[in-house]
Amino acid sequence: MSDGEDRLFADGTAAPGSFRFDARVAGVFDDMIRRSVPGYAATVSLSGWLAARFAQPGTACYDLGCSLGATLLACAEGLRKRGVEGVELIGVDASGSMVERARQRLGPAIGGRAPRLIEADVRSVALESASVVILNWTLQFLPLEDRVSLLERVFAALTPAGVLILSEKVVEDDAVADALLRQLHEDFKRSQGYSELEIAAKRSALEAVLVPETCSNHIQRLRSIGFTPVIVCQRQLNFASFLAVKP
Repeated sequence: MSDGEDRLFADGTAAPGSFRFDARVAGVFDDMIRRSVPGYAATVSLSGWLAARFAQPGTACYDLGCSLGATLLACAEGLRKRGVEGVELIGVDASGSMVERARQRLGPAIGGRAPRLIEADVRSVALESASVVILNWTLQFLPLEDRVSLLERVFAALTPAGVLILSEKVVEDDAVADALLRQLHEDFKRSQGYSELEIAAKRSALEAVLVPETCSNHIQRLRSIGFTPVIVCQRQLNFASFLAVKP
């Protein structure tokens, strides 16, 4: 099951802050994220490999903000290759459209290791004993004041030696460096076939909806919660992935 081409902003119009993970976005999400996030495929692959590396039998592996389930699919494949059994895959997403499309996609693809999919807000869903929690491009869509409490709940749910895999769009403290990264990101989107009108309209739609932070903010917050070590395990332009371990 594949998505259509992302032409949602082709007319160049979008109200500020209007972006939503609705049925229209779900219908083109594969194309949208692939053409918008540098290193997307590599991040999904790495997340699956790391999940299999740290997963512990008898625990859960959560993907919070699972969208269409690409990362869950990578986790299932990683667990299969490593021969890890007894790990329950659980995907959570607040968008019913995303969950429904993920369910249609993952059942036939994974078969016996099909994950449990939950339509719920990641801020309120109950988290069971987990050895892996994945938050890929999810935290950035939550209000700043809600981020610590979610990460604290993740930390509490993780078993010792469990890990959080966190991927986010990031900004730089240095204004010149940040401006260059933003220019390079827009150049990347142009190279993927997006027009100037589409880039500008999507930027408007995401205003105050996607709020990025610096790498140092992410690392300091994770350490203050109790994760150690916390490392940047991958970065392409202004998108970074972090691996945080619960001692």
